[in-house]
Amino acid sequence: MIDEDAYLISNLLKLGIYSIHLRKPEATIHECRQLLSQLTDNERAKIIIHDYPELYTEFSLKGIHINKNITSLPDGYNGFKTRSCHSFEEIERYKNDYDYLFLSPIFDSISKVGYKSAFTKEELLRASTSGLIDHKIIALGGITLDMLPYFQELNFGGIAMIGGIYNTNMINNLTHLNPHPYIY
Repeated sequence: MIDEDAYLISNLLKLGIYSIHLRKPEATIHECRQLLSQLTDNERAKIIIHDYPELYTEFSLKGIHINKNITSLPDGYNGFKTRSCHSFEEIERYKNDYDYLFLSPIFDSISKVGYKSAFTKEELLRASTSGLIDHKIIALGGITLDMLPYFQELNFGGIAMIGGIYNTNMINNLTHLNPHPYIY
């Protein structure tokens, strides 16, 4: 699986994807090292790590993502940082402290069984109109490429895909969209 993941990451970055969040909660640190070692320095410079923050320095990665696995940044860290948020209150609390934030789940998750949408369309529209949703907020959860215009209308800074990224047709469809900084 490591070779397949390295191949997918490499190809997505060649298409112009802005950054890749390496989120492999089932993987050991050794497996993550193996995966990262298969990428070029330029590719690793676009990786944000979700587990094993020590790999940030070891591989000169782009940044660290705060979530349930990494709950705080290493002492003295002042690099690129992102965070997962699951409410508008969290967005308000953390927006000024991070380079960007994920807001999820926007729709029912493709990759996490039972992970249901937390927001109505009306709530998202109000958050967009008020300026809470802007270029620093990345939509996550149940997202496919055909939804891209919807998220642009709501002023999200981008979309993130987990389950949808493994759809083989998705990669073929990206060729006509990229370079496109909107997709993470």
